[in-house]
Amino acid sequence: MEKAPSFILATEYYPPDSSTTATYLGAIANAIALDVKTVVLSGTPGTARPAATGNSAPEVIEITNWRPPKHALTRRVIASSALAMRLFWTVYKRARPGDVVMSVTSPFTLPYTITLAARLRRAKTALLIYDLYPEALVAAGIARQTSLVTRVLRLANGWLFGSLDAIFVIGRDVPPLLLRYPRVRAENIHFVPNWTLLPIAFREPVDDGSFRKPHPAKFVVGLCGNLGFTHAPRTVFEAARLLRREQNIHFVLSGWGVGWTELKTLQASENLENVTLLDPVPEEQLAEFLAAADAWAIPYRRNVAGVSIPSRLYNFLAVGRAVIVGTEPNSEAGLAVAEENIGWVVPPEDPASLAQAITEAASNREATLEKGRQAAVAALKYSEQASTLRYRNIVRRLGEDGG
Repeated sequence: MEKAPSFILATEYYPPDSSTTATYLGAIANAIALDVKTVVLSGTPGTARPAATGNSAPEVIEITNWRPPKHALTRRVIASSALAMRLFWTVYKRARPGDVVMSVTSPFTLPYTITLAARLRRAKTALLIYDLYPEALVAAGIARQTSLVTRVLRLANGWLFGSLDAIFVIGRDVPPLLLRYPRVRAENIHFVPNWTLLPIAFREPVDDGSFRKPHPAKFVVGLCGNLGFTHAPRTVFEAARLLRREQNIHFVLSGWGVGWTELKTLQASENLENVTLLDPVPEEQLAEFLAAADAWAIPYRRNVAGVSIPSRLYNFLAVGRAVIVGTEPNSEAGLAVAEENIGWVVPPEDPASLAQAITEAASNREATLEKGRQAAVAALKYSEQASTLRYRNIVRRLGEDGG
């Protein structure tokens, strides 16, 4: 009797890792396991879990992984390359013709090795794109358009994207970039957005709440999350500088990453009275923290449409807050904000335009809160059930086609 196809997910991040990538991948694997045997190859310590008899939960195989600190870039490249080779060998040993093998774009070496292993075993191949390289490196100013690294990655991508049976993207701004590569077919690209990770409900701002109490009767603008290479948190700080004499507007900035380090340096130098820096809050306090602001800023660098994921946007929608996003209008975040009328889209890295949008939002706080109410309604479109069902259907169809 012919063996039914399996689904194999190769990833560095998986629960109990607390990253959003791990959270989403855990939900995707659990959903697909409802239909087909699912095996997760995980680079996260403590994830190993044998297949349970009569249970639809995924089997999780832990792959040895060295995790240098984030600032040790050279060691991280070596570690990610070593993990990719271990995962390559594991996929090569386990995959069978007709299986569906999926990887993600973090670390960036992973998709190439996993796709090659799957192709050698005549399995179906899928990729979930969270970050698009080398475009993200170019947008962040780390690599030039004409650099050797950029050209090599684009050559590798030409083979990779043309070899995939399914490409999952979480933004409508990604397909135009993918279709520039030869042999990429539009029908193989599937838009499946991320979903909210908080309960969806509009929350009225409470002046005596623990996060808002220091700034009662002020219009609070927030910035939070992973401030990575594709973000421009300095833009928010410069907007705060422009608005430093506006007594009714206050900025609460929080986060981590290279951008957070930059913000702390700027505030140490400037000491703006209308800016408060807060360390990241515990997960159980996140909803309260997000509800403490009247509006949230998401500042991107120029030319990041299609290369940076808008995952934090969905939690802002979930708590019912207007959003001011600095980005190109054709980016996923820009499209969502404009279509739902839940905030403002301003040019990226433009402090004056951001300050103007904040002034407009603060001048009519009730209208801004109404945008927040609409945001909570819009959040209902981004549900875990809808997105994971889409993954299930596509993976099941791939298995049926390849079995």
